[in-house]
Amino acid sequence: MKKTDLENLILRLLEGSSSLSVHDVAMSAGFSKSDETQRKAVQRAFTALVKRGLLEPKGEARARVYAKRATEEAGEPTTDARSDDVFEGIPLSGHSKKLLEYLGRPQKARKPVGYDPKFLRSYVPNRSFYLSAALREEFHKIGKVEEAVRPAGTYARNILDRLLIDLSWNSSRLEGNTYSMLETKRLIELGESAPGKDVAEAQMILNHKAAIEYIVDSSDETQIGSQTVCNVHALLSDNLLGDPGASGRLRRIAVKISGTVYEPIDNPHLLNECFELFVEKLNLIHDPFERAVFSLAHIAYLQAFEDVNKRTARLVANIPLIRGNLKPLSFQDVEKESYAKAMLGVYEKNDVSLCTDLFAWAYRRSCLRYSAIQQSLGEPNLMKIKFRTQIQDIVRALVAGKVPGTQWVSEINQQVERLGLPGEEARRLFVVVEEEVLNLHEGNFVRFKIRPSEFKEWNALNMAEARTKAEPQKMKSRAKPKKK
Repeated sequence: MKKTDLENLILRLLEGSSSLSVHDVAMSAGFSKSDETQRKAVQRAFTALVKRGLLEPKGEARARVYAKRATEEAGEPTTDARSDDVFEGIPLSGHSKKLLEYLGRPQKARKPVGYDPKFLRSYVPNRSFYLSAALREEFHKIGKVEEAVRPAGTYARNILDRLLIDLSWNSSRLEGNTYSMLETKRLIELGESAPGKDVAEAQMILNHKAAIEYIVDSSDETQIGSQTVCNVHALLSDNLLGDPGASGRLRRIAVKISGTVYEPIDNPHLLNECFELFVEKLNLIHDPFERAVFSLAHIAYLQAFEDVNKRTARLVANIPLIRGNLKPLSFQDVEKESYAKAMLGVYEKNDVSLCTDLFAWAYRRSCLRYSAIQQSLGEPNLMKIKFRTQIQDIVRALVAGKVPGTQWVSEINQQVERLGLPGEEARRLFVVVEEEVLNLHEGNFVRFKIRPSEFKEWNALNMAEARTKAEPQKMKSRAKPKKK
């Protein structure tokens, strides 16, 4: 069956169903359950429809399904899902709750707005604050790594391997990227793309890796210049824009943002003026956390580039933290829907309350991740307690069975699937097992009842595989001509 036929089949099936999985479509098409080639064809059809903006993915790994993207048709207003649902578990101020009520209205019931320069011009560095004094004080306490003064970027360099995976995966995930954390790890460390995934997804992750390395390498610079922001954008957007010349260049065309009544600047002169003013004010802000939130809000609001603005904002927000040897903001556990809703508040009302509440929650989560007291409260620990034996069995099976890295994700999926858990619980268990495999080393394998000889053989197998994959990748990068 041709890809176009599969796409048409998917759209027909969705007329009578709220969501579909790859398995659903494969069964409807009469494909064999064991034919991996046919399942990949279905996956490619789903990916194509997502890229065309017709569908949106929901869930992770085996629990992933696809649904029609919400639209407004024939003058009939759509109603958003309950806005507060996407912030479940995130403490919100009264102001944020009121903003959510407004954003919960149908799009056609919200007042169209354009870019308002006063939002930026009225901000006075070190007198205006998006974060309260109490929050800034808290973040300095939980974000500090040690009392000793080290050269800028020291902490980020010490955790670079972990940071590359965490921030690349989470930031890409917020853009709808379907790579799992393990697949991201293998792509970053070995240059190995996940089978059945769109090449643009791999490019997005590798671009994050390059941009994060650039930020860490240039952490001794005292200012965040216009060129720094443009360089981050250039690295993040490489090979992803229709016009290659638009990478790292302020846009010269008007842009639209789906799902909002906000219209960004369409005057190139005003855009340049506001961008330079943003950079000027950013560098006058003393507090690194205030700098981070200021970047998140204003880079996205300005829409300075043709695309890839939010990704640029997330990485630029980390620059003052990395330079200050503070724990980075990895956007751990932040959901795409809550992030998008926080940005809507900035776009349509110039209101940063949701953005700051989400930032505060996300930074606390990131600090727990990078803290020596990683044993934090929350769902991951509850999952480990509830499924302790199952997690132990799955990790041990990977090691004892000498499963190569290329098969980790599929093997974990199969093992979790056999447990017959509900979709969301299966997804969360997959993430927990994935995390355990990522952090498996010679000092902790005993927790999974793995014998030293088993771990040694498994580790040697994967190290040999890593060397085999990495060498051609190094030669390829040496041979790649530099762009002018």
